[in-house]
Amino acid sequence: MTSLKYGLVGAGMMGREHIRNVALLDDVTVAAVADPDDEQRATSAALVGAAPYANHRALIAEDRCDAYIVAAPNDLHHSLILDLLATGRPVLCEKPLGITAAECRDIIARAPDPALVWVAMEYRYMPPVSRLLDEVAAGTVGTPRMIAIREHRFPFLEKVGDWNRFNARTGGTMTEKCCHFWDLMRRALRADPVRVYASAGADVNHAGERYDGRRPDIVDNGFVVVDFANGARGMLDLCMFAEGSYWQETVAVTGERARVEAFVPGPARFSPDGVERTSEIAIADRADRIERREEIEVDASILGAGDHHGSTYYQHRDFARMVREGGAPTVTLDDGLWSVRVGEAAEESARTGRAIDLT
Repeated sequence: MTSLKYGLVGAGMMGREHIRNVALLDDVTVAAVADPDDEQRATSAALVGAAPYANHRALIAEDRCDAYIVAAPNDLHHSLILDLLATGRPVLCEKPLGITAAECRDIIARAPDPALVWVAMEYRYMPPVSRLLDEVAAGTVGTPRMIAIREHRFPFLEKVGDWNRFNARTGGTMTEKCCHFWDLMRRALRADPVRVYASAGADVNHAGERYDGRRPDIVDNGFVVVDFANGARGMLDLCMFAEGSYWQETVAVTGERARVEAFVPGPARFSPDGVERTSEIAIADRADRIERREEIEVDASILGAGDHHGSTYYQHRDFARMVREGGAPTVTLDDGLWSVRVGEAAEESARTGRAIDLT
């Protein structure tokens, strides 16, 4: 299979990011776009001259695609994945896999071939984070004992119908936004979570918004502590009203030998003084007590194709390789389930004030 044709289901903001990144690959095109919203469908299809469809069933019926991308609202993922899996073609599904652990388990139980689903955990592919994971795997830190993640960023963006304002459609901020971080924790610490404690609130964002009389209920800040089966622990510091932060994400893994930390700037390529922002990696060695920093360069065309610091491109590069050559996805259904399990537990912990046991 040399030239690949993808079908995109969900033509909104993230769908267009997928289109722009797929366009950077050789011999891969988004050939068809399905979305019930006329404007979103037409806008996205026009980017690459894709065939437009009002729904995914009409797209499937044409049988013109080698693989599918799901970028629809979170609460549609479960049903869309099951329909697309019936085609026998690979599916790259935007995170989260489902809005509840029960939905994820149902997908796993009913998938005719689990190796066909790749869960889109873009943060693994951010170049500084990818480098951090490589350093941890190489033993730079020794045995990873702690991971601390901070995301200080802007509020949720406006989406069609503002579906991302409510827990019922997103799974809650700790699932919708933070599933990336639970995935990174699991991958870096090489163990499964056993206990989650969260303190979170909806304190600043969306306070004046109303939808059919309903106020948005997604949280906009919080702290979460996660204990792992091997005794390691992780911590998340999330704030979604911190637009002025130079580093949007920092990820630090520490062991008995060293600390490795990745620094990721926000989506703005240039700082207010006109200096181009680059990501960094820092390695702080305990033996000589020196921290060494290195800039991580990312091609400007890749940075310009999306708001996830190049990660969407690198993810699609590897997904296309799987579609062509076969093999297992890098981010599996089981990875998708675990990231939702922790997010679901964090939401419950924040509501109840109790630590949630995952065992």
